[in-house]
Amino acid sequence: MVAVALALASGCTGEPPSRGPALDPSGTTRSPAAVPQVSAAPVPSDAAPPATAPRPGPPAGVVVDYQLGGGYAPPAGIGGVVRDVTDVPAPGLWSGCYVNGFQTQPDARDTWLGQHPDLVLRDGSGEPAVDPGWPDELLLDTSTAAKRAAIAEVVGAQVTACAQRGFDAVELDNLDSWTRSDGRLTQEGALDLAARLVAVGHAAGLAVGQKNAPELGARGRDEAGFDFAVAEECRRYDECAAYTDVYGPAVLDIEYDVDAFAAACADPRQPVSTVLRDVGLSTPEDAGYLLRTC
Repeated sequence: MVAVALALASGCTGEPPSRGPALDPSGTTRSPAAVPQVSAAPVPSDAAPPATAPRPGPPAGVVVDYQLGGGYAPPAGIGGVVRDVTDVPAPGLWSGCYVNGFQTQPDARDTWLGQHPDLVLRDGSGEPAVDPGWPDELLLDTSTAAKRAAIAEVVGAQVTACAQRGFDAVELDNLDSWTRSDGRLTQEGALDLAARLVAVGHAAGLAVGQKNAPELGARGRDEAGFDFAVAEECRRYDECAAYTDVYGPAVLDIEYDVDAFAAACADPRQPVSTVLRDVGLSTPEDAGYLLRTC
């Protein structure tokens, strides 16, 4: 990671993400992307911020493309995009901003271990705990209020950066990292950090999206304050209702399996914004690029 002030002043830092979703032990896929790196500010009160008013998510009826592998001109029929925090919004369209909120990015490992070693979760032997699906990503330690407050200062700067770049919303990835922590982290700790980051996003004028974690039910909306949801492969894993029951039409689904996508398009209960993407989330210049809409 590099300082946000430098990263955002010069545009994107490092290479754009080029990898697709990883399959974690629960069968959920995720698509991390590069984010700028920042240093923590002084730790505020241990108390979680108060609930904040919801912001509007993606407009009803709009189909949103998932462009984490690099931004490109949206094709006809696309009314919004989600891009990495190091990227820029799509002119004239609703634009969501990707932030890895609960784990470190691969190129950020040394920075977190060097500048914020106490904020990285440790395993039973004292080594940094990694995501089994993405072993070059470290889990952030959400086990105490003080650590969650400190993490919120670091990651919150990235959320604010999304607003400064002109995005309408932010999605926070790896909310479910507690499920990969061997019991060292809890759902409650994740929700508390989420609430802190949602408060930062709302204060900056952003809608904030829950990424995956269908097991939360309504807790993501009611306790953390999320405004919409981004679900990967909810049709394939029969999870879409877990999101639409909470967020109604404000759900973005990204499928990576052709058969699941075909079934999704035939189901009138499926979120309107359902797209089929290649697992590498590549751009039209790449041979493996795939984007289909219902």
